[in-house]
Formats: sequence, C-alpha cells, structure tokens
Amino acid sequence: MRDREDEEVTAFVRARYGPLLRTAYLLCGDRGKAEDLVQTALAKTVVAWPRLQGAEGIDRYVQRILVNTYVTSRRRRSWWEQPLGRLVESRARDEYVGVEQRDWLRRALEGLPARQRAAVVLRFYEDLSEQEASHALGCSVGTVKSLSSRGLQTLRKRWVEVDTVAEHEVRYA
Repeated sequence: MRDREDEEVTAFVRARYGPLLRTAYLLCGDRGKAEDLVQTALAKTVVAWPRLQGAEGIDRYVQRILVNTYVTSRRRRSWWEQPLGRLVESRARDEYVGVEQRDWLRRALEGLPARQRAAVVLRFYEDLSEQEASHALGCSVGTVKSLSSRGLQTLRKRWVEVDTVAEHEVRYA
C-alpha cells in the first residue's frame, strides 16, 4: 500500500512541479527561493497525503500551502535576505524589450505587499476566479477584489513612472 502512495505522490510532483515553480517564482522573484518555497509546500503536502487521497482539491490544497508559506515568510523578515538597494540600469530600447518588460514586471511585483502580490499572481497569472483565489488566500472574495485592485493600481502607477523616465531619457539623451 505504501508503494502505491509513493507512486501517486511521485506522479503528482512530476505533473505539478513546473506550474508550482512558476507561481512561486512570480510570488518571490528568485528561482532559488521559489524552489525552496515549492519544496516546502510539497513536503507539507506529502505529510498530509493520506488524508488528501481521493479528494479532488489536492491542487487547491498545494496552492494554498504555497501562498500561505510565501505570505508567512514575508512576515518574518529574517527568513529571506532583504535587498538593501537596487542598481540603476540602462532603459535602452532594443530587440530585448519583451525581456526588459518581463523583468520590470517581476521587479514591480517584488515591491507589492505579500498578499497583494499573491492576489495579483493568482488572479492574473494563474487565471483563477475570485472565488478560487479567495480559497487559496484564505480570505473573502471582497478581500481578493480589493487586494487585486490595489496591486494593479500600484503596478499601473509604477509603469507610468518608468515610462515617463524612459521618455525623458530618450528626449534628453
């Protein structure tokens, strides 16, 4: 019986590791930290596996663990290193604009509070409904709406600021 459970867990991890890693990366912004986050979530899932068997919500359970672990880790500042500052980078436009925009989005997401960031990632990257995101975050649908709205508002404001600076640099370069 234990062998069957091991096979089920292995199959689940193989099937879900990539999507979980992408979500974790968007949450924390660092591949190493994302791998640690996924490993922690999967370890907690393996412990709970016997009571999850036959349940249809294993994906939702793991997603909730992932988000909760991330949010909790952000509350404990000593858990992960905190950067002291950022390097100023050139905003030159070239054929790598798409890469630059994805990098900007990743950095802008890093600046959001943990729960706002989690709400934005779950709603607009993972394409979860408000109800599904509220379940993953462990809060009401209204809270997901307000967290998402504030997060998007902050991202839009930062985009306008970056675009204004880039336009200024091009004009006076």
